Amino acid sequence: MHLTLEFGGGLELLCESVKIHNVNVDLPKGADKLSMRDLLAWVRTNLIKERPEMFMKGESVRPGVLVLVNDCDWELSGQLDTTLEEKDLVVFISTLHGG
Repeated sequence: MHLTLEFGGGLELLCESVKIHNVNVDLPKGADKLSMRDLLAWVRTNLIKERPEMFMKGESVRPGVLVLVNDCDWELSGQLDTTLEEKDLVVFISTLHGG
């Protein structure tokens, strides 16, 4: 499945400072759809190059990371159970800033 992933608010530093990733994600074995839960596991394995604990806590994103799926807050679409479709845009933005 082809997806566009964007990282902002400092999260791009965990992905070798690349903000936009056009990726192809395989569906999990035996699955007919891709969920955000599956995508996050794929991101942790394939894109995050350092300090994965800054992006994820358990199987979800850390508190303070805003997730948008096609410009809609994932909290409105089911969070980890959100179903992704071909060519979706998923944006991860850190809302936490040091000071």
